[in-house]
Amino acid sequence: MSFYRWDGADLILDCHLQPKASCDEFAGLHGERLKIRLTAPPVDGKANAKLLAFLAAAFAVGKSQVSLESGQQSRQKRVRIKQPQQLPAALGLTVRPA
Repeated sequence: MSFYRWDGADLILDCHLQPKASCDEFAGLHGERLKIRLTAPPVDGKANAKLLAFLAAAFAVGKSQVSLESGQQSRQKRVRIKQPQQLPAALGLTVRPA
């Protein structure tokens, strides 16, 4: 299994979040999930909001096109990115199916 899958034109990511990191970055794999380090603390939804903004910027979409599908209170999250406009080279994602 991979940390991502395509659902039509949408990209679904299985993520492992590390809040209160020194910088915002993709950090390889954590098991079968994409590890993402974020500077935001895990309180009052700040880490979730930062995650959605970080992914929106990385995939060149608006913040409204990124949504949390599961893991609201967990480090293990599933995120949907609607019609990503770019794929970060560091992630090695394959282009969505035609």
